[in-house]
Amino acid sequence: MHMKDKHVRSVAKAVSWRIMATVITSTLVFLFTGLWTISLAVGLVEFVIKSLVFYIHERAWFMIRWGTHDPKSFSSESRKKDKEG
Repeated sequence: MHMKDKHVRSVAKAVSWRIMATVITSTLVFLFTGLWTISLAVGLVEFVIKSLVFYIHERAWFMIRWGTHDPKSFSSESRKKDKEG
């Protein structure tokens, strides 16, 4: 089913995922360097850049209809064609 996502949902997903990933990245940087200042700086930069990239990626994919369908506009004729092709 094709649902309409609001931009705020994409932002919330980006932020929640980035928090988890940034904690992992910052922890790894700390384990390699032993320096919290470097690990937090890397985590902050990574959080901002990858959140922006994720948001753009999410919105771009939202515009692509491939792999989705709208059941309301899916007529019996188009269902028949879909099964054949």
